Amino acid sequence: MFVKIGLLLVFFAVFVAVGILCHKSSKSVNGFVLGGRTVGPWLTAFAYGTSYFSAVIFVGYAGQFGWSFGVASTWIGLGNAFIGSLLPWVILGRRTRIMTQHLGSRTMPDYFGFRYESQGLKIVASVITFIFLIPYTASLFNGLSRLFRMAFDIDYSVCVIGMALLTAVYVIAGGYMATAINDFIQGIIMLFGIVAVIAAVLLKNGGFMGSLEAMSQIDCGNLKGGFVSFFGPDPSYLLVVVLLTSLGTWGLPQMVGKFYAIKNEDSIKIGTIISTFFAVVVAGGCYFLGGFGRLFTSAEAVKAQGFDSIIPSMLSGLSDVLIAIVLVLVLSASMSTLSSLVLTSSSTITLDLINPLRKRKMSEKSVMLTLRFFVAVFIVISAVIAIVQAKSRITFIAQLMGVSWGALSGSFLAPFLYSLYWKKTTKAAAAFSFAFGTLMMILQLCISLGFLHVKGSFLSLIFKNSLYSGVFTMLASLLLMPLVSLVTQKTCPKGTEEMFSCYKRRVLVTASDVLKESED
Repeated sequence: MFVKIGLLLVFFAVFVAVGILCHKSSKSVNGFVLGGRTVGPWLTAFAYGTSYFSAVIFVGYAGQFGWSFGVASTWIGLGNAFIGSLLPWVILGRRTRIMTQHLGSRTMPDYFGFRYESQGLKIVASVITFIFLIPYTASLFNGLSRLFRMAFDIDYSVCVIGMALLTAVYVIAGGYMATAINDFIQGIIMLFGIVAVIAAVLLKNGGFMGSLEAMSQIDCGNLKGGFVSFFGPDPSYLLVVVLLTSLGTWGLPQMVGKFYAIKNEDSIKIGTIISTFFAVVVAGGCYFLGGFGRLFTSAEAVKAQGFDSIIPSMLSGLSDVLIAIVLVLVLSASMSTLSSLVLTSSSTITLDLINPLRKRKMSEKSVMLTLRFFVAVFIVISAVIAIVQAKSRITFIAQLMGVSWGALSGSFLAPFLYSLYWKKTTKAAAAFSFAFGTLMMILQLCISLGFLHVKGSFLSLIFKNSLYSGVFTMLASLLLMPLVSLVTQKTCPKGTEEMFSCYKRRVLVTASDVLKESED
């Protein structure tokens, strides 16, 4: 117990200290929201990775999908690494940084307002962000309850309140820079922690080969040894999970926002490598670990206690030191994502909704006070939702958390991606994507709650659960966006040529970056 409490106290002290030390860099709006756009590759890469992977993945998804797919669930982590981390850095990173700086945008709704020359789109995007980020934020707390009960036998509410207070202190004090530095520290903990935990858990069944042999003996219906097969017992569902959890990051405001703040070209190149490596180890490790969950939990226990019980069951027999490391690991994963989400939410509601709707624009000082106020508000709201949901098991809240990711990515992915590359993308097409993404996931919520029923094999497949409908919404938006743009060219922004001129601006580079045909 001394080891556990000691590590947690050191953990808390370091993060509060970082928040206080970064206070100077957060006195302006640009500094508080974007770190002055001077954040280097290591901090940006770790901020991206730690915002991506939270307790939702380590405790929830790793347990649930590890149970469903066995060792093949590792593909989800690899998909997160290469589709969800590597490709966004390569395809979105540079262009996002250049275009957002050229337009002077600081948030995703702000970007949509400038890029499509529409105040209405900006406000609608901020409302969508506000509505769907809060339940997603609340879901971060859920993975902590069982682990803390296992280690300290304390109430879930105490865990939630403590984590919320600590996150509020360092985000309010230090803004984006404090979040980025703490994300780096938390990321290091996650890298070493997941490796240590995997090694300890596998040793319980004779190491990697012993664990594989034990998994191969578990009944998998018609497919003998399905839980150790290459693509698992249900490859099509595995593909759906990979696409939602990987491609979905391309349209999430808190993820894309990391590219706004990156420092320079070298930072993008280095950050791409670091971010991908981080995702391979952390995401790949989490899902790989979850793939052995059936060796530690019975089907009856999962049915009674839910998928969130699988990972804690795997960890319950570890030493006190390793359990302390796991607690710090999960706290790190949750707090890093939480800080990113509340910073995104507060900046969106302040800069994109409140300030534009006021007749008299707020001063810099007023904006800063409002930003910090809403950081606290969002943390309080998400903590209350998490506690209420855990205590009362309100179905609506749980289902709303499930559709948050699909709604945000389904609404924003297509209009953001096309806006960086295609001049003919129109305001009407962006509005269509917002409406389509939001409506599809609201329908999914109503169907999941039993308010609506669908008929026909195609619709039943699409609305089977929020994973299927989320993937369908994202892919359909990517296909429909150019078609709608071509038939609504009258709503194409007039200043597109000037916007895209930022990509043609000439800059001097060294010979190591660009080869010339001959020397002058």
